[in-house]
Amino acid sequence: MIKLTFALVRRSDFTREAFQTYWFENHAPLVASVRQILRIRRYVQLHSFDPAISADIRNSRNGPEQYDGVAQLWFDSFEDMAVNAGNPEAAAAARLLLEDERKFIDLEKSPLWWGEEKVIF
Repeated sequence: MIKLTFALVRRSDFTREAFQTYWFENHAPLVASVRQILRIRRYVQLHSFDPAISADIRNSRNGPEQYDGVAQLWFDSFEDMAVNAGNPEAAAAARLLLEDERKFIDLEKSPLWWGEEKVIF
């Protein structure tokens, strides 16, 4: 099982609340609608609280500003995803998600990466 983790920063024309509402009410159903085509096994959104709640712990570590949220998508394997190479339906689904992400996410400030979960406890 592999995960795509996406640390999201909202576009400057969105409040955190408006961003999280759009992400949950508009983007999440869009992801759900293409989950089988893109072979997504699980999709989770982690919505950040008001930055004031985390200020003390962030300051104690001299940490950067927080993200507005984190998305995680689970896939069986890279090999399983390769089944979609050259699949026009999968390419259209990926474009659909990216077009929607551009509406509310500052993509240049939002890192994403592939990883493997290592459960400690």
